[in-house]
Amino acid sequence: MYTHQAKGQGCSDAGFCTINALMPQGPETVETKQYNQVKFGLSNGKADHDITIWSFYMEYSRSINKQFSIDTKLTGLSQNGSLTSAAGLSDIYLNANYTGISNAFFTTGIKLPLTDGNKKKNGASLPMDYQSSLGTTDLILGIGYRIKKAELVIAWQQPLTQNNNAFLSTDHPGDPAFTQFQSTNKYVRKGDVLLRVSYPLILNEKWKLTPGILPIYHLSEDEFTDASGKENTIAGSQGLTFNGNLFLDYSINKSSLVQLSFGTPFIARDVRPDGLTRKYVVTLEYRYRF
Repeated sequence: MYTHQAKGQGCSDAGFCTINALMPQGPETVETKQYNQVKFGLSNGKADHDITIWSFYMEYSRSINKQFSIDTKLTGLSQNGSLTSAAGLSDIYLNANYTGISNAFFTTGIKLPLTDGNKKKNGASLPMDYQSSLGTTDLILGIGYRIKKAELVIAWQQPLTQNNNAFLSTDHPGDPAFTQFQSTNKYVRKGDVLLRVSYPLILNEKWKLTPGILPIYHLSEDEFTDASGKENTIAGSQGLTFNGNLFLDYSINKSSLVQLSFGTPFIARDVRPDGLTRKYVVTLEYRYRF
């Protein structure tokens, strides 16, 4: 068992928190048999080790009928810290949704990485904090239920493959600050489950405010292989991160909407070797339906 001193401070989203179907009020039941929706978003956050995060996404949703819809999403990420900067595309998400009777809906999908999670500096692998993707192919399953205005979502994200990260904190002798990062050579990341509870407050015909809570539980301790070839569990990597979210929507017209959202953790698991620490995340999104 291995313990590292870096402490995680929030968010811990491996991707499933922000796909359309698992966000508050999605997927939606619509009156028309078909519709298209596109989203464009830009996020800013602060990670461990004073790393500033900028991320973007583009998402397309197609409602086939009142019960079935499909979504696809492309994401990218840049990290700027005192040691280095990195940027690149992250992942593609593909998921299918079914809205059934009794206000229940179901989602199944997959996350496909666009990198192997092993970006390097001077020939040596960088820690996960500087990787634009976890580098894993993941299965995503979710179920939601609406009780009047309130919405409850439960979801599971499970890696099906692992990445090629080979970071060892001892591999950067010229940068001793890298010893502060968790080694993730032959990294084995475990799955997550989430619970999202949200409740929209209609302020007027243009404005809507949606507060929510978002607990995420990392199901088991992650693992890595040290320089001697020994496999180690990473103590403190299993556990709960409890986030609060706030969404402010402004409807420009029936087709266009702008959303500003904010998320921050109240409780966090001690160690997150995956580099998903966020002290806060602010996102601006434009949505267009046609």
